[in-house]
Formats: sequence, structure tokens, C-alpha cells
Amino acid sequence: MRGVVWLVLLFVVAVVAATTLGSNDGLVTVVFRGWRTDLSLNLFVILVVGATLLLMAVVQALNTLLSLPRRAGQWRALRRERAAHAALREALAEYFGARYGRARKAAARALVLAREAPALKDDAEFRLLCDLLAAGSLHRLQDRAQRDKTLERALKEARRRSGPPRSTDDAARLLAAEWALEDRDAPRALELLEALPPGTARRTQALRLKLRAARGARQPLEALHTAKLLANHQAFSPLVAASLLRSLSGEAIDGAHDVQQLRRLVAQLDIAKDAQVAARAALRAVQLDALSDARHWLQPFWDGLSGLAREDREAVALALIAARGGMPGDWLPRLESAAQAFGHEPAIVAAVGMAFAERQLWGKARRLLEQAAASPGLPAATRRAAWRELAKLAREESDEARAVECERAAAAID
Repeated sequence: MRGVVWLVLLFVVAVVAATTLGSNDGLVTVVFRGWRTDLSLNLFVILVVGATLLLMAVVQALNTLLSLPRRAGQWRALRRERAAHAALREALAEYFGARYGRARKAAARALVLAREAPALKDDAEFRLLCDLLAAGSLHRLQDRAQRDKTLERALKEARRRSGPPRSTDDAARLLAAEWALEDRDAPRALELLEALPPGTARRTQALRLKLRAARGARQPLEALHTAKLLANHQAFSPLVAASLLRSLSGEAIDGAHDVQQLRRLVAQLDIAKDAQVAARAALRAVQLDALSDARHWLQPFWDGLSGLAREDREAVALALIAARGGMPGDWLPRLESAAQAFGHEPAIVAAVGMAFAERQLWGKARRLLEQAAASPGLPAATRRAAWRELAKLAREESDEARAVECERAAAAID
């Protein structure tokens, strides 16, 4: 296509030249020191154009000749720059190929070449990438002293840089936090993650690292908050998210040292959404001698047993067994309704039977306790407690032989 265009232009020039110069009878007279020369106007125009083109060629040749040293320097600098980039690519390939010693050497070579290349001498991002590759290789080689030295140089470079943060700065801090976690230094990891910009700190990888660091630093509330953010980002499946949140809530509850702290924690956790978390809180309240608080937290779930899954009903029932001491009379209708609705579930039967025994309603408690004591699906501690309640009932009836038999049955449970 380009050849066709040039051919058309050549024809146009030929037509224009034939039209304008063919009938041109003008003369140009040149006089110099007694010499006189007459030229046709057409020849004069051709000579002027030719002289102009020749002068331009001479100037271009001189410019090329004079700029030869500068262009040679640019070529050498370009060669160094290409060699530095090639060394960086080699370091990446070796790193991902698990040749960490070669990757570290290639990154060091790229760093040396970058210092010699004018285009890369002031490129802090290139140097930071080289340092990160070298530090990553040293980490894999378990050379922690050199790794920390190289990483500190990279972090110092990131802190010294002015202007908005770049992705390489975030990469340096995230890698440093990940390596701190692998070294089991959770406080150091949290410190590095706190230094991240707000946008970077909300990324999924940063939140995952923060979750691990918070759990390692024994900060269950911080870990729970981070896990909720990850769940909102759909970083886990719904089932895994629910299990993780439940586990972290339990860790936070177990860390409460007094009743006041436990009450504040329960208010923050909003236990009304999870029966098993409420059961865990009730068990901790029992350990802190706050039985009324335990029953208060369990009451909404006990009243709505029909809306709970079987494992949730079992958790609530076992927690109520632990909190049965001083059971008030207004619980009796709830207990009877639960026994009628869920009389086939051993945990509910055991909870109702022991609550009746606590209220010394031995006639109602006997059958339920016998049923609970004979249920292999119940925890061993619950079955032992049921046998001991039956022993207490036998002594109330002055049946010492039956009481001894029940005590033996309780002791025989592993």
C-alpha cells in the first residue's frame, strides 16, 4: 500500500514539473569579478535544491560524527540497564525454581549493575525489588541474620522514599510480616501490619496475616474482629467462617478473668446469634460463680429449642447442667415443656432431670436421671453426675445399697 502511495506521488510531481517547468523560458545571470554566466531558471532551481540537500547531508554527517561519543555512552548505559533487567529476571526465575542460592547471587548482580546504569541509579523501586528477592532467598536458606539486614535496608528505602506509597513498599512490609510470623514473632508482625496504609491493610492477604498474628499474640478480640472482616470479604466459605468465629469467640470468653469482664465481652460478642457461643459463655460464668448470669444467657435459647440444630441444643443443655445450682422456680415450666418436646435427646433429658433434682423434685427426676445415666452418647462427666444424683436420691430414700451401687456405676465410667 505504501508503494502505491509513493508511485502516485511520483506521478503527481512529474505532472506538476512538466506543467510548470516545461514552458519556463526564464534566465538567471550570475556575475562575479568580470565573469558572467547565464543559466536557465529550471537549471538554477535544480542546482539550488541539490546544494541545499548536499548541505543538509554534510551537516547531518558532522552531527553524527560529533555525537558519536555521546551515543556510545548511551549504548553502554543501555547495555548495563538491559543486563541489570536480565539479572533481575534471572533472579525471579531461579527463586521460583527453588534455586535460592542462585537467586540471591543474581539479585546481588542486578543491584551492582543498577548502580552502574544511569537510568537505574535513582530507581529506588528496582533496588527494592532486588533486595526483596535477595531477602526472600535468604529466608528460604534460613540465613536469618543476612535476611534481616537485607530486609531492613529494603524497609529503610521504602520509608525514605517521598510521595505516595508504591506496591513494592507494601510488598516489603507484607513479606516482613509473613516472615515474622514464620519466626513466631507475632508482636513484630503486628507492628509491621499496623504500619501499612489503610487501603493495603484491608487487603485479604494483609487481613489473613493479621489474623494469624493476633492469634499468635493471644489477642482473641483483635483476631475476632479481623476474622469478621475476612468473612465479609468472603475469604472463607460460610461454614469455615462460622466455625472460625465461634472458635475465636470461645478463646475470648475463656480469657475473661472476672464476671465484669465477661459481661462486657458478652455484650461485644452479641451471643444471641450463636447458641454454642452462649453455652461457652455460660460455662465460663459458672467457673466464675455467676450462675444467674449463665442461666440468663441460656434462657433465650432454651425457650427456642425447636429452632436450634441438634448440636446447639446439646451445647445449651450441657451448659444448663453446669448452671443448675440455685435454679429458680420459674424455670420449671420451661423444663417440663422441653422434656415433653425433646424427650428423645439425652442431653435435654439429663439437663431437665438434674434441674428437677436440684429443686428436690425426686419423683420427676428419677426416670430422667436413669435414662441419662444409661445414655452412651452423653459425655462421661454428665453420666457420672447423673449417677451421683441417683445416689443422692437413694440416700434420701434411705436405700444405702442402691446409693453404693450408683456410686460404683459412676466410678466405673471412664
